[in-house]
Amino acid sequence: MNARRPSRFPRLRLAATLLVAGLGGLSAITTLAAGDGGGSDPSVAALQSRWAEIRYEMPESQQAKALEELGKEAERQLAEHPDSAELLIWSGIVRSSQAGAEGGLGALGLVKQARGYLEAALAQDPLALNGSAYTSLGALYYQVPGWPIGFGDDDKAEWHLKRALTINPDGLDSLYFWGDYLHQQGRDGEARQALEKALQAPPRPGRELADAGRREEIRHLLSQLEK
Repeated sequence: MNARRPSRFPRLRLAATLLVAGLGGLSAITTLAAGDGGGSDPSVAALQSRWAEIRYEMPESQQAKALEELGKEAERQLAEHPDSAELLIWSGIVRSSQAGAEGGLGALGLVKQARGYLEAALAQDPLALNGSAYTSLGALYYQVPGWPIGFGDDDKAEWHLKRALTINPDGLDSLYFWGDYLHQQGRDGEARQALEKALQAPPRPGRELADAGRREEIRHLLSQLEK
């Protein structure tokens, strides 16, 4: 196992875990991934929309509190619909996004909670939101520190991200997080191919804000590859 060595707890990029699996619909994520694929549940659509507003329109200083409240709402919805893989994914994305906004070692409990939600989503329906749980889990595994601080593990990250790509090979989030992971591994040639393909991903209806924000992140990362 190629566990990552301990390091300072980073500011997670999710969510838009992540997911959205922002994420996108992981997105928050759907972070992390912003949740590729919209889903028909109005409560899921509302979570996706609010996550994108917080992530891409709200000042960073206000995001942690807003994400905390959104996480409570996601969990209220989940309590009413415990068999919803989509709500499990979004609960994971929002909590991982909150961890990224808060930063510091205190956020480790939030990412562990997020991992639990995402693993539960995979157990219920691994194809939910076009495999966003795989994307968001993969993002957590390469962004969270390894043992003894956290559970980060590059081998697990790569396995989950590749699995996400088998389900959604042309997805904005699945390609973005794969490209970001490759960059972190020093595989910039492969990263560029993935990121350029991500920019060609089809738009996600109702996820215009999340799409625009993610594409800007992709362009920024591509500019970093040129340095």
